Amino acid sequence: MRLLAFIGALSIIAAVGAVIFFFGGFYSVAGSATEPGVVSWALINVREASIDRHAGDQPPVPLDDPATVQAGARAFAARGCVNCHGGPGAQWAKFSEGLRPDPPDLKDIAKEREPSQLFWVIKNGVKMTGMPSFGATGAPDQEIWTIVAFVKKLPTVSEADYKAWTTAP
Repeated sequence: MRLLAFIGALSIIAAVGAVIFFFGGFYSVAGSATEPGVVSWALINVREASIDRHAGDQPPVPLDDPATVQAGARAFAARGCVNCHGGPGAQWAKFSEGLRPDPPDLKDIAKEREPSQLFWVIKNGVKMTGMPSFGATGAPDQEIWTIVAFVKKLPTVSEADYKAWTTAP
């Protein structure tokens, strides 16, 4: 019984300490400040668990169709994704260096994430990351799926192909 009381007391002390740390202004919300390891760990794990739980939509078209991938490259460029994530032969915008957390390299993300997860993130955005909700900006699901197709193909897209797909005729 004493062990349970001790654990309970430690839990209360930890909760009060967390409240003081966050609401007392000790946690810096500055974009230039690094997060304490435990905060970074918690945010990453909460984000991944949320995406895993909510992502369930399946693509309405084959994602390996060349026309779909090319349409996705055009939408990726037109929606400004290249500003934060770059692209084959395309530079990241300077302002993206100030985003915290850093925007991920989508060539790596493409290998790690399922299409349904990519769709969910692009459509809904991710709080506290700078990733906007393209669904909220009016991007239709069909267009978002083409962006997913492009992102999945991104690790193998050449600079020449990207330029050809995104240059206006």
